[in-house]
Amino acid sequence: MRRIIVIPAVFIGCLIVIWVGTMAASNMPPQGLLAPTQTAFAEESQAAEPHVEPDSKALASETQSCTLPASYPDKIQQWCSPIESAAAETGLPPSLIAAVILQESGGDPSAISHSGAVGLMQVMPRDGKAADFMCINGPCFASRPSTEELLEPAFNVRYGSQYLSELSLKHGSYREALFKYGPLDMGYRYADLVLNIWEQYQ
Repeated sequence: MRRIIVIPAVFIGCLIVIWVGTMAASNMPPQGLLAPTQTAFAEESQAAEPHVEPDSKALASETQSCTLPASYPDKIQQWCSPIESAAAETGLPPSLIAAVILQESGGDPSAISHSGAVGLMQVMPRDGKAADFMCINGPCFASRPSTEELLEPAFNVRYGSQYLSELSLKHGSYREALFKYGPLDMGYRYADLVLNIWEQYQ
């Protein structure tokens, strides 16, 4: 005849209380009870971290990528990225593009001249005051971008640089290209002003 051993429920309850107390004292949550909750909380805390230290190497690399001479003022240096991109696309020296921007707008992307030229490189648009300029076949700047487009800095620099590059290829020198790029009433004086800026800020 087999004996059936009955362990009182009170005894089992005491064992559980002792076990839980031991785990709490050692700061080790029982697997399957508290660990998943704590893990989820830790992941949530990391995801909500409001401050991330900047990658100093990445910042240094970004700063070093600008080839404009450091002598150019900050109001021109801030446009280094679009200047570098336009230079790469057109073959113009970045510092020459920067010199045109300094002469034309002083680095103000919202500049609009009394004649209607717009933006960093003061490009004549198809609309606004520029629409009043008439040539033999109609409005002189009918094929140009709009004022709204030219007020976007990167677009303005890209368009102005492309235009200056085409003039340079057509006329054979930067001086001749700048003469054609600048205001008609300034003649070569405009070209020489830009070339002097380019030389000054080397």
